[in-house]
Amino acid sequence: MVCWKSLRLGLLLIAGLPVPLLADSLSIKVENDLLSYEDDDGHYSGGLELFWSFEPDNGHWARGLAEALPGWAGDEVQTLAYRFGMQGYTPEDLRSRELIEDDRPYAGLLFLGVSMYAERDETNQRVSRELHLDTGLVGPGTGVGKVQHWIHKHINATEPRGWKHQLRNEPFLNVAYGQQWWRQGQLFGLELEYAPTAGLALGNLYTYASAGGVLRFGRHLERSQGIPSVTPAQSGSQYFTPLGHFAWYGFLGLEGRYMAYNLLLDGNTFKSSHSVDREEWVGDALAGLALTWSRWQLTFVSVWRTHEFRGQQGHDQFGSVTLSYGF
Repeated sequence: MVCWKSLRLGLLLIAGLPVPLLADSLSIKVENDLLSYEDDDGHYSGGLELFWSFEPDNGHWARGLAEALPGWAGDEVQTLAYRFGMQGYTPEDLRSRELIEDDRPYAGLLFLGVSMYAERDETNQRVSRELHLDTGLVGPGTGVGKVQHWIHKHINATEPRGWKHQLRNEPFLNVAYGQQWWRQGQLFGLELEYAPTAGLALGNLYTYASAGGVLRFGRHLERSQGIPSVTPAQSGSQYFTPLGHFAWYGFLGLEGRYMAYNLLLDGNTFKSSHSVDREEWVGDALAGLALTWSRWQLTFVSVWRTHEFRGQQGHDQFGSVTLSYGF
């Protein structure tokens, strides 16, 4: 049974992990449905995530953990990232003070996470792996509703009036794994990488299995790792090599997920709350661009998503912008 004690334990585990005095890169990512072509502020209303990414030294705990994991090796760990973020979810109609039973619940989410990225070269391909641990809280205790009220007040946006119906306080713990099999090629004189992908998440926030494919094309692809994404997919590595030639890449991707559980739609686990009927099969299509110059990297991504629950009116589209600085 998940309880407050497990949340405190998870927070202590992450907060107690040794970190370097200086990170190799710092990143801030903003996700919002307003960063799209849609003129609304519903469903995944917005999120903010901070990344502290670095290459662990030879004696770091992450390399010991990798040695203990089946199929992993300590010397294959390339990057470790500590993450902090908050997210807000609302129905489409922010003006209503009444419970909107046929639209998704209001929900605020606050989390801490750690991600480990590893890579190995095999015959004719490069295999990348990622492992994520996230712990946090869903509910009024996150303060996300108050943050949205403050933001909307200062930008003259619609006042969100239904936060009294939000999901109740519930701590969560989630583990996720992803893998990509990269191959290289050429596209009209540009560098090209493409890969099938697979993933799995387990916990009381999300439980799902995913599969898909991604490709990226551009110049000096070796300066960057991974492909950006939008929740519930775990973020790719924000690590990049500072200094060097100007680099850029465009990317395209498709991902399908079998959603076995989604707290943000299914409602609270042990308390009565608003909920909707979750769609089990959900698909994402994404496209974006990354620009890397000197010590900076700027990444844009737009995601189109199929219906997440029954009775949903129209698909959702989200955007994200990530700014990174490398030391």
